[in-house]
Amino acid sequence: MTGQNQILMVEDDPEIARLVADLLRREGYEVHVADNAQTMDGQLGRSMPDLMILDLMLPGEDGLAICRRLRQTTDVPILILTAKSDEIDRVLGLEMGADDYLVKPFGPRELLARVRALLRRSQGRIRVQAAGRRYQFDRFVIDIEARIVETGDPPVAVDLTTSEFDLLACFVQRPRRVLSRDQILDFTRGRTADPYDRTVDMQISRVRRKLEALSPGSNLIGTVRNGGYLFTGTVKALTK
Repeated sequence: MTGQNQILMVEDDPEIARLVADLLRREGYEVHVADNAQTMDGQLGRSMPDLMILDLMLPGEDGLAICRRLRQTTDVPILILTAKSDEIDRVLGLEMGADDYLVKPFGPRELLARVRALLRRSQGRIRVQAAGRRYQFDRFVIDIEARIVETGDPPVAVDLTTSEFDLLACFVQRPRRVLSRDQILDFTRGRTADPYDRTVDMQISRVRRKLEALSPGSNLIGTVRNGGYLFTGTVKALTK
């Protein structure tokens, strides 16, 4: 293994997270740890890992719900690592889109073997997807890598600023999910975000106006009282 692969581990038990992260780092992997879905989303907003290790019993959004949600927008390999050993749990995990399932307690050699096997099988698949993250919603097509939003036939580029594009990309990759202002700031600006930054509200208003002008009545970005914002469009992943 080259040691350049990035692994995101979602695990709320700090001792297990430390043990697994140390094991993988000794093998040369770059490992990030998140202890819940919100922290995981922040990590994914900054970079897409080569593989995810996902616990099932998490506070808030559980592992199965996370797995199902991730499969709507990404093909990243997912290894479920959990204490739930019943057959029904294993079947559900795989049906929700996980690529492999390993029960705790586990041996370090088996974990490493499964990680290497998943990465080996997925390398070509992930490269193809990363080069073509394009989504269709309403009358629009967004190309995440090219940073272009188009509409119409023939397609015409939608005029968005850098921050407006980041906002729209954030919503499109998390459709039908309520996002708080803090989450949006974390996804779009990462650690540089000011938690009291209200400019995100003005930017969302501008994106709304631009989309509404090109697709009247679409109401793609809704406001949820005391919750945040919700992208209501139906998103379809496209292949080039």
